[in-house]
Amino acid sequence: MNIFKLSWKYLMDKPLSTGLNILLLALGLSIITVLLLIEEQFENKMNKDASGIDLVIGAKGSPLQLVLSSVYHIDFPTGNIPLDEAKSVSRNRLIKKAIPMGLGDNFGGFRIVGSNHDYLELYDVSFNSGNAWNKPFEVVLGSRVAKEKGLKVGDTFVGSHGIASASHEHDEQAYLVVGVLAPSYNVIDQLILTSIESIWYSHDEDFGKKKLEQEVEKTGFPKTDQARELTTVLISYRNPIAAVQLPRLINSRSSLQAASPSFEISRLFELLGIGIALVQGLALVIILIAGLGIFIALYSSLKQRNYDLAVMRVIGASKGQLFLLILLEGILLTFIGALAGLFLGHLFLYLLVMVNEQGIISDFKTFVFIKKEWWVLAYALSVGVLASIIPAWNAYRTQIAGQLTK
Repeated sequence: MNIFKLSWKYLMDKPLSTGLNILLLALGLSIITVLLLIEEQFENKMNKDASGIDLVIGAKGSPLQLVLSSVYHIDFPTGNIPLDEAKSVSRNRLIKKAIPMGLGDNFGGFRIVGSNHDYLELYDVSFNSGNAWNKPFEVVLGSRVAKEKGLKVGDTFVGSHGIASASHEHDEQAYLVVGVLAPSYNVIDQLILTSIESIWYSHDEDFGKKKLEQEVEKTGFPKTDQARELTTVLISYRNPIAAVQLPRLINSRSSLQAASPSFEISRLFELLGIGIALVQGLALVIILIAGLGIFIALYSSLKQRNYDLAVMRVIGASKGQLFLLILLEGILLTFIGALAGLFLGHLFLYLLVMVNEQGIISDFKTFVFIKKEWWVLAYALSVGVLASIIPAWNAYRTQIAGQLTK
């Protein structure tokens, strides 16, 4: 007697009930799956993008906004800071490296970031073609920018003022693409990188050819005889003592603000964790309801199959085989529901990534299996076992004489 085939036949005998139970279980598991995928990849991406950045210095405001805009480029900057004051702070003996940045422009929704070659070294980039910028209005494209916009070395484009894509264009001077980066799978893939001088000159009303021909500063702060501004400065500590002294020193003794990416992102994870826990709780309730549905389906069908079970006993089936038959039905139901739930979870994340081409989840891998998904599968199977254990025990206790007499 093939117990597996027999269990499958019984399930297929009631396709509507079986399908509804599978669908309900799959919906609950898909919610948990997509949350696990987003949570793990979001945390990994945030840590990877902030690697090597110990502190962010910018205009006073929300420290979280400062970190999100300067490190992850997913929020608006808190404002600009004077170049001279930023230079003065960066000379502190506790600072190992200071990388200035100028923000505020975009091209087709992709942010144009003014910095120096240290910013490229921070993410250890490699070039698919071309090289780094050497003059104003020369740019290096992240891999996603080049792919989405169809740009290559030698092409030109005009930037727009502001972070939003629909804004005033700086049509006085076009940017020249001199390099395209290989995929790094971090924030730099979605950026257009150039010199800080390019950002300054694009907002000047009287920039001339002399400025366009000059070499830009490849490291450190750019030199200028005018009162210029930066958006932010990325800091690397010289030693662990800097983590204690430097933020307090900057926040209390200057007009600038210092924010720690690790601290602010930890706070963000705590805030997001509450929402994730609530959604996961809802998903668990759905799964429990699905388990209850499986129990009711098996228990009610058992009453209709008592005669069949008694006949099976007569032709040689043991009590253990009857127990296994019902148990296997519950396990099959939940296993199919678990596979469907895992697939739906990955599919839903794929659709989210497709919709958010320039968001923080745009680089998420959608069809990758993580270790936590094994727990999802184990949880589903345990629900199936618990839901079918009582009906299986009733099947085990089937009385041959009584059922055949009826």
